[in-house]
Amino acid sequence: MRRLLPILLLLGAAPLPAPVATDLIVGETLPARLSDFRFFIDGRSNARVAPYALISPLFSDYTDKDRFVFVPAGQTASYAADGRVLFPVGSAIIKTFRSGATKIETRVLLHRPAGWVALPYVWQGDDAVLKRAGTRVPVTVAGRAIDYAVPNVNQCKECHASNGKLVPIGPKASNLQSNDTENWRRTGFLTGSATAVPFPRFDDSRAPVASRARAYLDVNCAHCHSPAGSASNSGLYLSWETTEPTALGVRKTPVAAGRGSGGFAYAIDPGQPGRSIMVHRMKSTEPGVAMPELGRATVHDEGVKLVSDWIATMKK
Repeated sequence: MRRLLPILLLLGAAPLPAPVATDLIVGETLPARLSDFRFFIDGRSNARVAPYALISPLFSDYTDKDRFVFVPAGQTASYAADGRVLFPVGSAIIKTFRSGATKIETRVLLHRPAGWVALPYVWQGDDAVLKRAGTRVPVTVAGRAIDYAVPNVNQCKECHASNGKLVPIGPKASNLQSNDTENWRRTGFLTGSATAVPFPRFDDSRAPVASRARAYLDVNCAHCHSPAGSASNSGLYLSWETTEPTALGVRKTPVAAGRGSGGFAYAIDPGQPGRSIMVHRMKSTEPGVAMPELGRATVHDEGVKLVSDWIATMKK
């Protein structure tokens, strides 16, 4: 290739872009700039950096999101028994948060030999810089002026913790677009298949309200509210797979009462969304009351309505 490069240049052919910096993904350094990884070259994704989308995405203050995954050459991802995608060491998951065309931050998950590492990068002009301690960025999203919170690395661990280890939480069979997974297979990113019922779209009125609400709670809450998550001691388990009504919050009293309960008795009071702690906390932005605790400075009005509509269908 070194011998061919001068000839290609003389012929007017553009040199091939440098590949993704896999040494930075698996190494111990913390690159100061997002561009150091070379995930994107001249605004386009580099080789083996593939876009993907989620059927039911996590709510983050009405921001738009661009999602990409990188899998190193010669390696493939596969499915776990529960439908999670298992990415090999050297992989990276990249998610950029935008307000329209304005990029706010990009979060990266790097799969290193010792485990996953989460790093937040804040955009400044044409590049994003590492902010390990997090920061606040005043932005206007969907017509709302907010003090957007970029999480610090420890806050990333709170949401991404599973049995004490940091793991990806978005890519799983039930929540991935089928055209993306088919593309991953064609390009050699992914092997195997998973039998999982796809989540319904959040705004698909043709799908039962209960299914849409359960998918919403799985994506927005279950990474903490699960037996392996940071809220495991609550006994409130909101994953799609949970079937026991009390674990889902139906007539479940809180483990630790306080102002977060709003004076109400149950996480879900059947037929009474206005008397359900779950709805009360979703409608709040007050620290110590709001749920989720991290990742939003505004109320997701559509999410509150969806969960309220679901609770309203339950028999009293």
